[in-house]
Amino acid sequence: MLRISSLAALCFSLAFVLASSSAQVSGKAGPPPVASMAERGASLAESGHCSEALPLLNKSIRQVTDRDLKKRIGLDGLRCAMTHNTPYAALDFLQVLCRDFPNDPEVLYAATHAYSDLSVHTSSELMREAPFSYQVHELNAETLETQGKWDEAIAEYRKILEINPLLPGIHARLGRALLSKGKPSPETLGEIKSNFEAELEIDPNNASAEYVLGELALDANDAPAAIRHLSRATKLDAGFSDAFLALGTAFVSANRFAEAIPPLERYESLAPDSPTGHFQLAQAYSGVGRKDDANREAALQRQSAEALEQARRRIAIGMQQPSGNAASAPDPK
Repeated sequence: MLRISSLAALCFSLAFVLASSSAQVSGKAGPPPVASMAERGASLAESGHCSEALPLLNKSIRQVTDRDLKKRIGLDGLRCAMTHNTPYAALDFLQVLCRDFPNDPEVLYAATHAYSDLSVHTSSELMREAPFSYQVHELNAETLETQGKWDEAIAEYRKILEINPLLPGIHARLGRALLSKGKPSPETLGEIKSNFEAELEIDPNNASAEYVLGELALDANDAPAAIRHLSRATKLDAGFSDAFLALGTAFVSANRFAEAIPPLERYESLAPDSPTGHFQLAQAYSGVGRKDDANREAALQRQSAEALEQARRRIAIGMQQPSGNAASAPDPK
């Protein structure tokens, strides 16, 4: 009897211990709420503790629902990533910020600097890892083009073609750089044309090369060649609005008004606010005797030209205003 009582007491004690342990486990604090984690991360970032902040911000940026808090931790995380030698960690923050705050000027400003810094960082890595690659010459050429240093850019593109004369895109870039220098001589025009023709031999589906050859033919009053190249450009790229406009213009210049209407109507659907498109379509409609349609397009041409001029004037006035006073600029009539 004594043994049974002792065993019962032992079982009771064991049950008590297990129950106490279970209570302790169930009473333990779970993971912190997302908002608390985000607040903690933001506070750390804003006090200069980015190393500790980034893991918390990374975990919470896609889970937090409060928009003000999401923007705050996104900007904090972006700043920490870009200033603490972890630039590629910025991509997650940029994705969320640009998706959820696409029109926010503060976000757009921060993203502009972040993308610029990422570009500089990546280009530095390229130059360090492959200093003699054609990609370095290509990067140099693109930079020189943005600075208007056309002769230096042309030299870089020629170096690339010495390395690999069959590299897609480079003949076209060389041709565009030669065009950008200014009014070309007949010899330079021949070189430009040869480069775009060479590009098409390498890449027959290059709509831009066809377009430039079409524009060059238009400038030379060679309507058949222009129509041939521009027609192919529109077939290669159904969204190439400038090619549709140029093709319609080429047909109008050749008095082939009925053939001009489809590409010009397509251009108008892609660029409905273009005065040039309305003007050319008015010409084409008039040429086939569709007077009402021609008059409508002429009126739309005048309206769109006036709207464009007003927009330019607003921009000019805004640029003349001191920072912060643009909203008080008079609305031009």
